[in-house]
Amino acid sequence: MALDQANRLKALLEDEFTALKSQDLSAFEGLQPEKIDILTLLNSEELANRVKGYATNTLEASLHLSIWDDVIMVVSDCKDLHRRNEIFMLRKLESIQGALRTIQSPDPLNSVDVYNRLGKVRPHQRRGSMGQV
Repeated sequence: MALDQANRLKALLEDEFTALKSQDLSAFEGLQPEKIDILTLLNSEELANRVKGYATNTLEASLHLSIWDDVIMVVSDCKDLHRRNEIFMLRKLESIQGALRTIQSPDPLNSVDVYNRLGKVRPHQRRGSMGQV
């Protein structure tokens, strides 16, 4: 059960990255409830108690600990995938914030060219010549 959920989480994180790359926010948001459910299950007290209970029976313990090692390995992969998705989102956010700063900046180097009635760019005017055409 835990291994299946860990593998499902890994697939969800791959789907999440695909949605982020294609900027499909509705698909991204649609994945979040299932991801939260899986993370809640993997972090549950019930699962922890089951794993602790395996230690009492040595025959079952070796089988379940082998499966648990697989779960730990998949969850470790999930951690890396989650980190990748986080970095991707942060870089996108930085890019958007940079674009917004550029648009909102009063920097004269970012000034807009003004066109005359003939569609030609007006030369940049000096401050002293305001009002002159």
